[in-house]
Amino acid sequence: MNKPNRKTWRTTATAMAATAVLTLSGCGTGTADSSANAAEDTFVAGGLFPLTGTAAYLGPSNVSTMKLAEQDIDEAGGVLGNKISTITADTSDAEHADQNATAVQSVLSKNPSVVIGPPLSSVVKNTYKQVTTSKIPMISPGATSTAFSGLDDYFFRTIPPDTVQGVVMGDLIAQDGIKNLAIAVFNDEYGISLRAEVLKTLKEGGVNVVYGETETFDPAENNFSSIATNIKATNPDAVLVIAADQTIPLVKELAAKGIDTHKLYMPDSNMVDHSKDFTSGLLKGSKGTIPGAHPTSEFQNALKTIAPDTTIYTYNTETYDAMVLAALAAEKGGAADSETVQKNLMAVSGTTKGEKCESYEDCVALMKSGKEIQYVGKTSIGVFNNAHDPSTASIGIYEYDDSNVPVFLDSQEGAVPQN
Repeated sequence: MNKPNRKTWRTTATAMAATAVLTLSGCGTGTADSSANAAEDTFVAGGLFPLTGTAAYLGPSNVSTMKLAEQDIDEAGGVLGNKISTITADTSDAEHADQNATAVQSVLSKNPSVVIGPPLSSVVKNTYKQVTTSKIPMISPGATSTAFSGLDDYFFRTIPPDTVQGVVMGDLIAQDGIKNLAIAVFNDEYGISLRAEVLKTLKEGGVNVVYGETETFDPAENNFSSIATNIKATNPDAVLVIAADQTIPLVKELAAKGIDTHKLYMPDSNMVDHSKDFTSGLLKGSKGTIPGAHPTSEFQNALKTIAPDTTIYTYNTETYDAMVLAALAAEKGGAADSETVQKNLMAVSGTTKGEKCESYEDCVALMKSGKEIQYVGKTSIGVFNNAHDPSTASIGIYEYDDSNVPVFLDSQEGAVPQN
């Protein structure tokens, strides 16, 4: 995959039991004596998210986001005049492949119009064929592996591939004046993909990687003493940590070994609210990146009406937009079956050069007036390209405050490269 031209970028302001947890809501307008045609016109969105495992912190807010999108779509008249249904199942993480499969089977049993998720690249790798061979579109809000560009005719994503975040992360580290960097990365589809992209940019920026260019750790690792010792021995200026909930014991071990935890860098997998995980100020000054648009206060407040305790917003706008795009595709195609949704996703994203619209309600109104549309939504991503990636996207840059909470600093936007 070609590297994006940075000159074009611009700065802008345990495991569950074998049976997956299945939730069904929004039962639609049908009754026992509804016609077959009415049933076919009921839009059903399946969700695959981690509610257990190493990325369990991501799942709940994304499930809540699906419910928010469901609420907004229904308030705007539903899809084809019917209220929609949402189904969610717990995939856990890639270490629980049986649960990955069980979750997919649970969702597929409800004959969904679309599957939203999983957000983890490693879980997408384990599950996408189950979905796409059933001719059901899968839209991931968080799987960034570069291997997924053009993965399947039925696979889409509302988040850019690692080629984009890798450039921004590498540039951030180089521009901060880091000369010697250590990388602690888990051996995972996402981790390996992102590291490869970051390394390309670090090399161009003159940053020397003193540890972690080839070393990895097992995602199931829970003792990081030797890894922290090895990193300490290389005397790095900073450490890039690419991990999920392994971040907590790893960072604690780095601190115990005397490594400066104010000079850490983290990507979307662990650039989250750590206020309850570490002593105050432990991460202050550390920075990181999260793909996608920073959620507005309006969006955050709306989500809190669904889930008042929400503090993590990673992949939430991407989940919301995936829901709306799929619903618009059904509306445009005049049917809620999965093949109709797949056939119309490209068009509602804007490939027909339609009029821009920012909400489901506004977009439907334009289509009913006979116009083509381009849904720009909460993420402001560009139209889907031929690889079913967003053609343009933004990467947010964040810095931890005294409470170990990431604060939005800035964002960079640019074109997503294609082969």
